[in-house]
Amino acid sequence: MKAEIDFRPIILAGGSGTRFWPRSRRRRAKQLLALDGERTMIQQTVDRLGSLARPESLWVIANTLLSETIADQLHTLPAGQLVCEPVARNTAPAAGLAAFLIERSSPDAVLGLFPADHVIADQAKFRATIERGIALAAAGENIVALGIQPTRPETGYGYIESGEALTDDLLRVRRFTEKPNRERAEEFLSAGNYFWNSGIFLWSARTLANALREHLSETAPLLEEIAEAWGTPGFQDALRTAYPRCENISIDYAVLEPRSSKGEHHSNLYCLPADFGWNDLGSWAALYEHQLPIRGGSDGNVTDSAGALAVDARGNYVFSPDKFVALVGVHDLVVVETGDALLITTRERSQEVRRIVNELEGLREDLL
Repeated sequence: MKAEIDFRPIILAGGSGTRFWPRSRRRRAKQLLALDGERTMIQQTVDRLGSLARPESLWVIANTLLSETIADQLHTLPAGQLVCEPVARNTAPAAGLAAFLIERSSPDAVLGLFPADHVIADQAKFRATIERGIALAAAGENIVALGIQPTRPETGYGYIESGEALTDDLLRVRRFTEKPNRERAEEFLSAGNYFWNSGIFLWSARTLANALREHLSETAPLLEEIAEAWGTPGFQDALRTAYPRCENISIDYAVLEPRSSKGEHHSNLYCLPADFGWNDLGSWAALYEHQLPIRGGSDGNVTDSAGALAVDARGNYVFSPDKFVALVGVHDLVVVETGDALLITTRERSQEVRRIVNELEGLREDLL
């Protein structure tokens, strides 16, 4: 990557991680847990970006419930660059706020949008791919999305339909499609020109800010109002007053889908295929699949407990760090124990754990 390109990673860390209940809670969401190793998910995200940008170039957009723990976990992050949403408004306002803040002083800076809770297996390939994407984003008003080659008809991810190949490693984007049903996901997999949307995007601060001005005409002025107060005593007041009035919408729906509707030759959208061992760990089943080659036994059980014994049991995921666990005649279960809660479900239905969180609202706030 050329030294003169000003790269600013933006880590989105405001998610609640409801599918990882009961380990994930309002004040300690998935991104603040060590699900894959000793470092937490957000620490791992910062670690792999450390070779691409200085700590003072990094920004984290989170929420007030998580701010204290994030500050404790990220000692090198400048205090002013942890911006906390007063209310959740999805990824478009979060990314847009960063764009408007940075556009004021560095409109040509390339912003990289990174979820805080992904796993990347090959760090060298990750760095090389991001450097390639930074160069593309810096070359004009380009929007670069990293696409992952699908391995199954996944209904939990968005998809990128690719079009014309510009180089060996760069494709035009025809269309962004949000999470499809099973039938469409199977069609996408068979077609061969669809990628999973990784949620990692690269663009200049000016490009993103202008895209929001075009596609979110009511929200953009509110974000600009907040950005104008940056560095003044009135910033927090502006954030508390204006941010809740922003539209609750993802960056995919707000910018990428309407841009792709212009046609691949007029949308300035590009797909950069990425092959660096990406996993978004979106559920207990996904964590099981990720850890199976590393920690799984010959019976396909993955256990993180104070001892375990399995008799005619296979394909189970168990987290119970303080207790011995015995499994007899059960298959494909997820069992997660914490100090105050016990989850039992099947791997197949682990995406539905969020329903438990919804049911607990107003009933057992102490468990949220």
